[in-house]
Amino acid sequence: MQAANTVLIEEAEPATHTNAPPKVSARDVCVYYGDKQALFDVDLDIHAHQVTALIGPSGCGKSTFLRCLNRMNDTIDICRVEGRIVIDDEDIYARHVDVVHLRARVGMVFQKPNPFPKSIYDNVAYGPRIHGLASGKDELDDIVETSLRRAGLWDEVKDRAAEPGTGLSGGQQQRLCIARAIAVQPEVILMDEPCSALDPIATARIEELIDELREQFTIVIVTHSMQQAARVSQKTAFFHLGVLVEEGDTEQIFTTPKDDRTQAYITGRIG
Repeated sequence: MQAANTVLIEEAEPATHTNAPPKVSARDVCVYYGDKQALFDVDLDIHAHQVTALIGPSGCGKSTFLRCLNRMNDTIDICRVEGRIVIDDEDIYARHVDVVHLRARVGMVFQKPNPFPKSIYDNVAYGPRIHGLASGKDELDDIVETSLRRAGLWDEVKDRAAEPGTGLSGGQQQRLCIARAIAVQPEVILMDEPCSALDPIATARIEELIDELREQFTIVIVTHSMQQAARVSQKTAFFHLGVLVEEGDTEQIFTTPKDDRTQAYITGRIG
């Protein structure tokens, strides 16, 4: 009889093996909140057109690491990041880096859907407007429609684009936030537990969407659900107490982990 907390991996897809250099490379990344160290010497490569899942117990550092990838930790006064994070050979913590431009390249979808208090159309159009990505109304209309289509939302909202985004269901709001993120043509999309506030049907739709989006984007997802990590990711990284314990192909992590701590987490002995 199968244990209740065993993770099923039948739906997991094997990682795409490539000799291409990583899209994102982190080396010796340490994060401090005041005197407290939250991450310890994290080394991790993230490859293009794959979903990399970050898993681990609450407070293990996975969301802290995720926020390093678009410098969201800069918004926390007591937070200090050390080490090196490179996207396509550019050190994103170098002094010359424009953080606004970086966050357009590295979009983020948060745990709780957070549409702007604007119309559905203006939620998606906001980023392209401020970044000057559209030369006129027709081009902006095309960007909005394309983004909503990619997010699997166009057919549901095309006749009410002028209505408030906050009037959508929770799952629709999260897809609207995904449309908003991809409207500025990012290279990487970060997702911080994007399904934790959603019902199972909405969660399944977001998971399908993640699989579709990785054809065009590099995706890093923090999830509290090992089952979700097994379903949507090609690579998995396990964090524990601020340390990156183990990373590798998702199937390998869930079936033959190399570290006893990974095995203990997957089988429910820690967490």
